[in-house]
Amino acid sequence: MRKNLLPVAALLLGTLFLFLGNGLQGLLLPVRGTAEGYPTTILGLIGTSWAAGFVLGCFFAPTVVKRIGHVRAFSVFASLIAIVALMTGILIDPTWWLILRALTGFSTAGTSMIIESWLNERATNESRGVIFSLYIAITLFGVVGGQMMIPFGDTSTTILFMICGILYCVAMLPTLLSKAASPQPLKKVSLDLRGLYRNSPVSFLGILLVGIANGAFGTLGAVFGRQAGLSDSTVAAMMSVAIFAGAVMQLPAGRLSDRIDRRYVLAALAGVGALAGLLIFLVEPTQVWIVLTLIAIYGAAANALYPIAVSHANDFATAEDFVKVSGGLLLLYGIGTIIGPTIGGPVMTAAGPYGLFMITACAHILITAYAIIRSRMRAPVPVSDRDAFSPVNAGTPTTPESLQLSPRAAPFDETRNEPDKGPEWEDQSDEPV
Repeated sequence: MRKNLLPVAALLLGTLFLFLGNGLQGLLLPVRGTAEGYPTTILGLIGTSWAAGFVLGCFFAPTVVKRIGHVRAFSVFASLIAIVALMTGILIDPTWWLILRALTGFSTAGTSMIIESWLNERATNESRGVIFSLYIAITLFGVVGGQMMIPFGDTSTTILFMICGILYCVAMLPTLLSKAASPQPLKKVSLDLRGLYRNSPVSFLGILLVGIANGAFGTLGAVFGRQAGLSDSTVAAMMSVAIFAGAVMQLPAGRLSDRIDRRYVLAALAGVGALAGLLIFLVEPTQVWIVLTLIAIYGAAANALYPIAVSHANDFATAEDFVKVSGGLLLLYGIGTIIGPTIGGPVMTAAGPYGLFMITACAHILITAYAIIRSRMRAPVPVSDRDAFSPVNAGTPTTPESLQLSPRAAPFDETRNEPDKGPEWEDQSDEPV
């Protein structure tokens, strides 16, 4: 274990500080914006701006890296994130925040893709499963750890923005001081919507709706908490418990989906998420323990949907197509996170803070209904022919580059240190599921 992790220790340490900054800044902006009296629609668009920048970064960051190299590109992207974090604390203005947040999203995609490609380069067939799991865990603890810094600072001053800048600067040091050789150029990212839908309509629509629900909650959850009268510490706990609950739920839900039709598991989880959202919307609880309990139930269901939908899609794809299918679904999820905050802001303005969960409930109800309908149209893949479930992520941002690390990706050819090439993803004549 130690032998496997030593070559990537510096990269993982840099990842931790990068996501500590992401978690802190991602929660700080809606909390501060709410205190400044920004309209909910604007706060939603700030989240939309970040998501749009992140998706664009997945497409265009590889070109930047190819032109100037991994080390320089990482320095540029991380420096931009740090500068933007400081500027958002100085320029308390929604228009500037919209622009700067898009730049942050773009640069975050760039830094994440570079780190993920570096990890992929250093991994072997024996170690990449461990490295992939550790990377996902670090992103999770980084985001949650950053969110939990909120109660220890004053959101009305620049101190937490300065801490964000420091965290991003520290994130550069382990990577820049590492002696690891630069990896191969980043792979081009593509999005084949027709191919994704043909492969699995349930996963296609489900991932898009999960992105809408998670994007709305991830961006506007803090706004809901503040407008509902919760303290900053409770808001931080609320957002963190949703992520942790989703991470804990992934394995039991995934193992269940290995034994029965994954569409039934998707329908059940989405139904639970819809029920929790409807209860919050209709009851409008104010007691902290009730809010946290319902949010934990919501987070457990909502954040476990994505990896099961990905597993369902890959049941109908070859091992060589795992990265292409999963990467496409990840980008489709990103499109959903652009839509969610855009819709959520106006709805919360019209229906009040609890209206956020009307959006999430509608998305989850549609997932439940469509999964049940499709399950009646074609038999599931036999259990013996399915790949075993593997956790993907629990609401933390990753790029398609990270999928190369997954144990489910095509095996490495150690002589080239790149995945073996398999047959192209051909059109399937069978009816999609």
